[in-house]
Amino acid sequence: MSGTVKVDIRQLPHGKGLALPAYQSADAAGLDLLAAVPEDAPLILAPGKHAMVPTGLAIALPSGFEAQVRPRSGLAAKHGVTVLNSPGTVDADYRGEISVILINHGAAPFTIRRGERIAQMVIAPVVQAQLVAVTDLSATDRGSGGFGSTGR
Repeated sequence: MSGTVKVDIRQLPHGKGLALPAYQSADAAGLDLLAAVPEDAPLILAPGKHAMVPTGLAIALPSGFEAQVRPRSGLAAKHGVTVLNSPGTVDADYRGEISVILINHGAAPFTIRRGERIAQMVIAPVVQAQLVAVTDLSATDRGSGGFGSTGR
């Protein structure tokens, strides 16, 4: 299933001049998010530290959708920098700035400059569950076997 959904986007004052999120290929699932840090004050992320990185963007998702903020594989593979709460969720009723919590798992400090691609945002449909309280659950072959119970 593929298609499009209209998402209103607002560029906040500190995001002015930055490109809006964009897909980097025809079949890309994620839109790249850019760092909206000041030009003259890049953010230096020390090894083992995390920081909230502003994007300078706010969105209005339609009801029934979410935006997932996910790591960029290149940052993770080359520098050990990833999204701490991956995937971060932006709910349809949130109208504040999208920020990205980055963590540096690498051995060297990582400098985040204005306009750098720091994460990707995937727009996805949401299904809300209707929870039903019961006294017993249906049986399965696995049963209550937890972590590692089905193999290595």
